[in-house]
Amino acid sequence: MRIHLGIDDTDSLAGGCTTKIATDLVLQLVERGVRFLDHPNLVRLNPNVPWKTRGNGAVCLRIECQVRPEEILELATEEIDRSSRLGDLETDPGVVVVTGAVPKDIVRFSEEALVRIVTLDEAFSIIKKVGADAFGYGSAQGVIGALAAIGNTLDCDHTFELIAYRSRNFVGKPRLIDKSSIFRMSEKMKDVTFNNIDPETGRILITPRGPDPILCGVRGESAEAVRKAFQMLQIGELVSAWVIFRTNQGTDAHLARKSALVDLQDNCAVIAEGTVKEKPHTICGGHVIFPLQDETGSVDCAAYEPTGHFREIVKRLEPGDRLRVFGGVRPPSSTIPRTINLEKLQILKPIGHKKSQNPICSACGKRMKSAGRGQGYRCKRCRTLASSKIHNEIRRELEEKVYLPPPRAHRHLTKPQVRYGRESSGLRLAPTSGWHFP
Repeated sequence: MRIHLGIDDTDSLAGGCTTKIATDLVLQLVERGVRFLDHPNLVRLNPNVPWKTRGNGAVCLRIECQVRPEEILELATEEIDRSSRLGDLETDPGVVVVTGAVPKDIVRFSEEALVRIVTLDEAFSIIKKVGADAFGYGSAQGVIGALAAIGNTLDCDHTFELIAYRSRNFVGKPRLIDKSSIFRMSEKMKDVTFNNIDPETGRILITPRGPDPILCGVRGESAEAVRKAFQMLQIGELVSAWVIFRTNQGTDAHLARKSALVDLQDNCAVIAEGTVKEKPHTICGGHVIFPLQDETGSVDCAAYEPTGHFREIVKRLEPGDRLRVFGGVRPPSSTIPRTINLEKLQILKPIGHKKSQNPICSACGKRMKSAGRGQGYRCKRCRTLASSKIHNEIRRELEEKVYLPPPRAHRHLTKPQVRYGRESSGLRLAPTSGWHFP
């Protein structure tokens, strides 16, 4: 029997980790001789959901076994009872089990969950329609992510991440990985891994900062690449377990829908086109803002201070520049209008920029002076005359291409520059040996 097990919302800002619970379940299922049809799937959902903890990620385990779906559901809830942050505010885990092929209704639900806020009523309506098994704690909010993870079978571009976990007695302490080994790994594996180090600041990106049980996460183009990269790290603490996940991270999967500015929906991922209405300006905190307009209206776009040098690109924009912008729609407040928080932008057609200057004397090469209102220009030395100013085209420091913030400012789903042209075919293969420890 083919079974899809989805899990979500087991962690909180105070700690915990849904992928760790999934890893513990993986090891239990391996011991029972269950066959895995795919690597565990780590599915990132709409990053603009206001109540997400960190990366808004849910997990799906796709297995083949003779165990009844009810037993798999019970196994998952027992692990959640044991290991999740049930007592923390807004930790509302959800578990969903689907047998056989993934129904199209769940696939469509997952597509929606990538770009907008879907509701619990929508999720339970589909669960009832397809006859899936589900269980939720508290408000059962986690059922949404669990169902969406099942529906996203990663049949298009995908990447891999090896996530290693700390021994319990190390959680909350500084992570003991030799930094020089991370730099060496990143340099040697730069063609098949990504977002190991931020190039602007040298900040290490494979280690999280919070009190969760993750030691590190190495992201790359294949299971083999992330395993080899992980083995190059010099780790000074006990690694309790690791698993290689297949994921939609680094694929821009959420940036799939283009919208007119009048149709923008709050907390949604969006692609929009238009022209720069006014020169960008910098506000308190170092954030750079400019209005974008199309034939239906206008909206502010923001490049925030953490995006580093990306703000300098935005500052070079001129009124009339035609752009395609990508990001999330921030709802309006009493003091701030609706805003597209920029994840990247594409220059489609920069406007020609000319500088007007007094003409140059053809005899001596000196710049002429005004001869008086409406009287043109005169060279004081040669008495040469000219009727008007000259207009020189100024070279813009912008190219017709895509510009991204540095990796430290990327969301989990953001496709980094190094992945352009590396997109995978979506071919899914059952995992072979060496995809988990122990």
